[in-house]
Amino acid sequence: MNWSDSLRARLSIARELIQFFWEYKWWWIAPMILVLLLFSALIIFAQSSALGPFIYTLF
Repeated sequence: MNWSDSLRARLSIARELIQFFWEYKWWWIAPMILVLLLFSALIIFAQSSALGPFIYTLF
């Protein structure tokens, strides 16, 4: 299994999740999940940078 198969599988999961939200009228929760994912990415990437101590003061 190479990296393109892995990427395709992840995009398939994301597509199914979006379809589920749309089908069951959960589109209102998608922005909340997106914000949580963005905060998670910010925390993960800030740990390895010099901005880490400044970002942690926000939380």
